[in-house]
Amino acid sequence: MSVAKVTEITAASPKSFNDAVSIGVKRASKTLENVTGAWIHDHEVRVSKGKITEYRVRMKVTFILKR
Repeated sequence: MSVAKVTEITAASPKSFNDAVSIGVKRASKTLENVTGAWIHDHEVRVSKGKITEYRVRMKVTFILKR
C-alpha cells in the first residue's frame, strides 16, 4: 500500500503557462521524490504597461511517500 501527499506550489515563466507548469514540475521533482502528478489549481498573469510580463500557475503536486 502506498501513501501519497499533496503540496501546493507556485511557478512562473516569462514565456507561457505551459512553460510555467514545466518549470514547476521540474523544480518540485528536485526536492520531492516520486512525483506522480500535478493539478493546475489557478492561472494568473502579471501585466506591465499593457503587456503580459509573467505567466503564473498555482498547482497541487502529488508524490508518493517512501516506506
